[in-house]
This record gives sequence, structure tokens and C-alpha cells, in this order.
Amino acid sequence: MAIIQPFKALRPQPQFAKQVASKPYDVLSSAEAKIEAQGNPASFLHITKSEIDLPEQTDVHAPEVYLQAKQNLDAFLKREILFQESKPCYYIYRLMMDGKSQTGLVCTSAVDDYDNNIIKKHEFTRPDKEQDRINHITFTGAQTGNVFLAYRNVDAIDAFITQWTTAKTPGYDFVADDAVQHSIWVMNDGNAIETITDLFAKHVPVTYIADGHHRAASAAKVRQSFNGKIPEAANYFLTTLFPANQLSIMDYNRVISDLNGHTQESLLAALSKNFTVQLIGEKALKPTALHEMGMYLNGNWYQLNAKPGTFSTDPIGILDVSILQKNILEPIFNIIDQRTDKRIDFVGGIRGMAALESRVNSGEMKVAFSLFPVSMEQLFTIADTNNVMPPKSTWFEPKLRDGLLTHLIYE
Repeated sequence: MAIIQPFKALRPQPQFAKQVASKPYDVLSSAEAKIEAQGNPASFLHITKSEIDLPEQTDVHAPEVYLQAKQNLDAFLKREILFQESKPCYYIYRLMMDGKSQTGLVCTSAVDDYDNNIIKKHEFTRPDKEQDRINHITFTGAQTGNVFLAYRNVDAIDAFITQWTTAKTPGYDFVADDAVQHSIWVMNDGNAIETITDLFAKHVPVTYIADGHHRAASAAKVRQSFNGKIPEAANYFLTTLFPANQLSIMDYNRVISDLNGHTQESLLAALSKNFTVQLIGEKALKPTALHEMGMYLNGNWYQLNAKPGTFSTDPIGILDVSILQKNILEPIFNIIDQRTDKRIDFVGGIRGMAALESRVNSGEMKVAFSLFPVSMEQLFTIADTNNVMPPKSTWFEPKLRDGLLTHLIYE
């Protein structure tokens, strides 16, 4: 069963919450982070993307970047922008976007559960990205990145959290610049903490990483790195647990920089082997059903429908991201590994179809593919069968903000 614990969060004074809260470190480039933090000395990006405070030519993985992060974190404490909770608490985090809300429990989850597959995975991790977070945690002593976990919903947990948020006033409640509302309640009552811990222990056998595979893997490897006694807090890592019935996965689309020697005509001919191809025109095609894809090429959209019998029906093969890889990327574009091939890039569904058109129209890319999103049940099935999705298969919105709740591993 899932083991969770309350923790003494490092968090902003209420008057600084909106200024501190920042987008996750891994959705912004260094240049984008510098723009986001401009004029805001309280932005948590000074800690998670600390290269923005160093010369532009600085290697983002250089030791001085992580040292700068530590210095900035210490400065935030000294300036009393951040403080540490006096006792372990749980926190309830509600995000509202476009009239829809999702409410999760912020806690620490056991590294042992990660190692023993009680916390289930569906993606491979990249060593370079792991090492970046390992270095960041080691230098700062802080898990600044929240791992987004999902679980099959439990009515008793839903009711308890709803009761708390209805009866209590949130400690933070603000609307960010992207129009997402962030509300956080502090659960500091001992009886309530005991109740929620017991509910998870009894009713949640496993949890699933929705977003944050690298953050979770890095926390586990930091614990392994201790040669002497492991700090007790390092046995746990920062997570937010959401019931699956409140979540939906957005599409995660692809753009490719060349046609691998094809002309438009030969590309369409190659696609017709495994797909029914229909010219749509200038109107953007956002797929509305499984095995339907959109393709944007030379100013026009095409609808691609996978022909029956051209794909596997196992948990991985049935995914549209798998069909794209097997029947388009490999045989037509010679893209074998999406994680390493520099000719392909990924565009989260939150950016819309216009972002795909823009990348192609600018000349940077030659062709774009829009995909139907993976479902939560598909994600669970893949994780339960110990399978791994193709890279960049899922995109979740809204994103948890960094800086509102941080877990310190040295207490």
C-alpha cells in the first residue's frame, strides 16, 4: 500500500506566494526562464533555473549553477521570502483552469515505494536529466520539483478532502499570469493527518507517476549516494497525489525538420500504405478519435486514419504515439529514437494547433503531426503491465507551480 507522510514544507510568506510561484523548471528554456523572472527577484526560477543569474555562456550543468541555486535559496530564507513550517503538515492543492478544477494532496512519498514499484512508472528516464536534478538536490538540500502522482479515486478520500477545503480558508489563493487559479490549504490538525494517512494506507495500493519521472528517479539516487547515515527526510520525496477521475491527458504533438528526401507527393504515397489520407485544407485538424492523426504540410492539413490490421492491439502498440513511431517515423523519416534524434521536436497540446503551424510556416520545421491523447486508463494499464510508453506521450495541464511547497532533505 502507498506510504505517505506529512512534512515541514519550505514555503513562501503569503504575501509573496504569487511572486514566488514559478512554472516547472523543465517546461522552460533558460532564455524563457530569464524573461519570466525579469523584474521579479522573488521568482523561484532564481533557484530552479539559477543559470539566469549567471553569464549567458555558462554551461547550465556547471557546478557554479548549482552553487548559485544554493546561494539564492539561502538568500530567500534570509530575506524571509520563504520560511519552514514548524511541524509536519499535509497540504491540499487545487488548480482551476478554464472552469475545471483538480485537487490533490501534497505530501512526501516513500522512496522505498518507488524502488519497489508501488509507485509505478511508464517512461524511461535520461541519465543527463537525472544527473541535473541529482546535482540540484545535493547542492541545495531541497527537492524543489514536485512529482505528480495519480491514483484510482477513493470516495472516502474525496469526501475528506472536500470537507476540509469547504470548512477551511486556504493559505494561498491567487490567479497566476496564465489565468490558472492556485489554492493551497494547510492541513496541520493531528487527527486529520492521521485520518488521511490511514485512508491512503488502507485504500490506495499503488500510485502512478503522471509527470516527474526524472524528479522521482533523482530523489531515489540521491538517497543511494549517502555513504553514511541517510537523513530521514531523504527516504521520502515531494509528491502531489491526484485522483484519476479529476485528470485528463492532453495531446503531445510532433514536428520534424526535414522530409528525409521525400517530396510532398512521395510522402503522401508512402503514408497511404498504412493510412487513409484525406486532404482537409487550411483548417487545423485536432484529432477527435483514436487512430486519427493530423498532418500539416506546405500550408495544408491532412487527416490520417490508421488502416485496420496495420498496428498491434497490445497496450503499447495500440497507442497512436506507437503507431506514429512504427508506421511513420521509422519507415518514412528514419527516426529510430525520438529521445536522441535532433530532427524531431515535441509540442505540448496546451500550445494548440497554431503552434504546429507556426513551427512549419517559419521554415524551422517541414511537417507537423497532431495526435489524439493517451487516456488515463491506458496509462494505468501500461504501468500495471510494466510496459513503457514511447517518449513524450503525455502532457498534463495545469502544471503544479514550483516554490509553493519544497521538501528539505536535511532537517
